[in-house]
Amino acid sequence: MSLRIGILGAARIAPTALIKPASSHPGVSVAAIAARSPERAQAFATRHGIPAVHSSYEALLADPDVDAVYNPLPNGLHGRWTRAALAAGKHVLCEKPFTANAAEAREVAAVAAASDRVVMEAFHYRYHPLALRIEEIVASGELGDLQRVETALCFPLPKFSDIRYNYELAGGATMDAGCYAVHMARVFGGGETPSVVSASAKLRDARIDRAMTAELRFPSGHTGRIQCSMWSSSLLKISAKVTGSRGSLSALNPVGPQAFHRLSVRVGEHRRTEKFPRRASYAYQLDAFAAAVLNGTPVKTSPEDAIETMTVIDEIYRAANLPVREPS
Repeated sequence: MSLRIGILGAARIAPTALIKPASSHPGVSVAAIAARSPERAQAFATRHGIPAVHSSYEALLADPDVDAVYNPLPNGLHGRWTRAALAAGKHVLCEKPFTANAAEAREVAAVAAASDRVVMEAFHYRYHPLALRIEEIVASGELGDLQRVETALCFPLPKFSDIRYNYELAGGATMDAGCYAVHMARVFGGGETPSVVSASAKLRDARIDRAMTAELRFPSGHTGRIQCSMWSSSLLKISAKVTGSRGSLSALNPVGPQAFHRLSVRVGEHRRTEKFPRRASYAYQLDAFAAAVLNGTPVKTSPEDAIETMTVIDEIYRAANLPVREPS
């Protein structure tokens, strides 16, 4: 069996997230692309060897030679086109964040549940052995009772015309970088969904955060903190730290460990580091998506999981006195 994927939009992330890993996956091919600009779609297809170019997103969804859709459109369009893909009978790999807000995530999850299609949020790091190992260590009790989890994703994006700063497209640092920090806090914090105690934003304008910090509390009693930014004094920071009653672990670059990473574990007087394959997290993600579609294997980043992440993001915005994002 094979899986033929169409791409909605000529997004810059598509070659890294899908096209390159698909080129070495025996069961997956990139079959088609559509973009708002037909000329841009054709140029993208020529550059990456994509056989079919469609004049509209609707035309791609109607293509019988497309089994699944990769949705890397702007945040505010994720929900609309995921629903449209499901209505057309396509499986969906949707870029993070899954939707503009939690209410829309619940709507999309309901449509997905009523279908027999796979819908998976593209938190690629979640499928890498590094993330799986952190989850395993926390669950094993090696660190003792959880006390605190701290996660961060900060990177510099000084181009303020970028769509990630556009409120109308559901932009903001907490949406783009912060969704990773929130998701990691949930996964590495024992799989629980925290409540938001407080949040503080640095603003690009009255509605758009360029940086955010938030304090969290988990149902089991441990605390947490997320930090994210697209432009702040923390130019580059990608990390996770979990502290328990008997020890702690720290991970450097758990989001893109194929570039570089370090996992350190301390329990009492004993310290160790662990290393992981340099295979791309996106390749593991594609493995998981293909296995779900072709073999029925459950995914870790389901629509139900996305509802929990979007609920925390909405709470962070409210705590920071900023508006919750809306669909475009």
